[in-house]
Amino acid sequence: MSEFNTSDFLNPMVSQTWTNGRHMVRCAKVIAETHDVTTFTFNMNHPVLFLFKPGQFVTLELEINGERVMRSYTISSSPSIPYSFSITVKRVPGGLVSNWLHDNLKSGDQLAIHGPVGQFNCMDFPAEKVLLLSGGVGITPVMSMARWWFDTDSEVDYVFAHSARTPKDIIYRHELSYMSSRIDNFKSHLICEKTEIGQAWDGYRGYLNIHMLNLIAPDFREREVFCCGPTPYMSAVKSMLESNGFDMSHYHEESFGATPVADVAQAEKHAEMAEIQDQQPKDLVSLRFADSDQVIEVDRGSNINEAAAEAGVNISKACGIGICGACRVKVISGEFEMLQGGGISDEEIAEGYILTCCSSIQSDLVIES
Repeated sequence: MSEFNTSDFLNPMVSQTWTNGRHMVRCAKVIAETHDVTTFTFNMNHPVLFLFKPGQFVTLELEINGERVMRSYTISSSPSIPYSFSITVKRVPGGLVSNWLHDNLKSGDQLAIHGPVGQFNCMDFPAEKVLLLSGGVGITPVMSMARWWFDTDSEVDYVFAHSARTPKDIIYRHELSYMSSRIDNFKSHLICEKTEIGQAWDGYRGYLNIHMLNLIAPDFREREVFCCGPTPYMSAVKSMLESNGFDMSHYHEESFGATPVADVAQAEKHAEMAEIQDQQPKDLVSLRFADSDQVIEVDRGSNINEAAAEAGVNISKACGIGICGACRVKVISGEFEMLQGGGISDEEIAEGYILTCCSSIQSDLVIES
């Protein structure tokens, strides 16, 4: 059999990678998980790999009632789906940010986020056997871990025990059932504090205790434990494990309601710097559309497809990462920078064509439209 080099037929896809800092993102989807819990998915119009460690969080920078508000939320999605990320938020009575998000944030809105950061994650504490414990919306970081292992066909043996108030409050219920039905190294167990009239429930009832735990994971002393939920829940879990011979050096927890002071301070510093930069004179260049003779001014380095859309000029776009070639236009004059993934030939480039979805403006530019 003859040898071959994969580089002979694989074209590298060029994308930017997310790093800790301040980023403007776009709300792509709003998904109702339960009657009071919603998932918000974010991305960017140009290809960005949102890489993070499952369990980490981001800090949202919002303006509410004329004031800047910072609030941290765990990333609930997995880095195995890297071109977007999600947070899952529970509406809290009287909660300033959670209520604002539920009532105001919609698809297409833009906001600033800071991150990703956080010491609570599964990558820094690798293990062959894991126990995930969560209560309420504290499920989000451990769900990110579970999704990561599931999507990557990991051989990690992981057990997931989630506690909710009632069956209607179980977040990701159907997804957990699906995941556990597909692979034999993942087991999920749901515990409901109580049931309401008309609710059928054949799972565990009450609060997680040592008797339940011995049924759910009789080998829990051999597992790395990741726990997240309300403070009373985590205190009870720690007490239960400590009093039953668990080595607490293998226990990790994250309070979903706490915002680390140092991380928020860093995010506020980023926000202050961005505000100062917004007040500085911009390095502007012009973008002219030859067919309509329309001219707009944009920041140097702006994405051409996004700039056109903001000007009301429709340039076809499909994949958004430079593969399909749908956004191809011809440059008449000016400088640009293109990071493409194989959706345009060398001959087309020589003729002056670019892919607008992955090209940025570097000088006054004239394009066909």
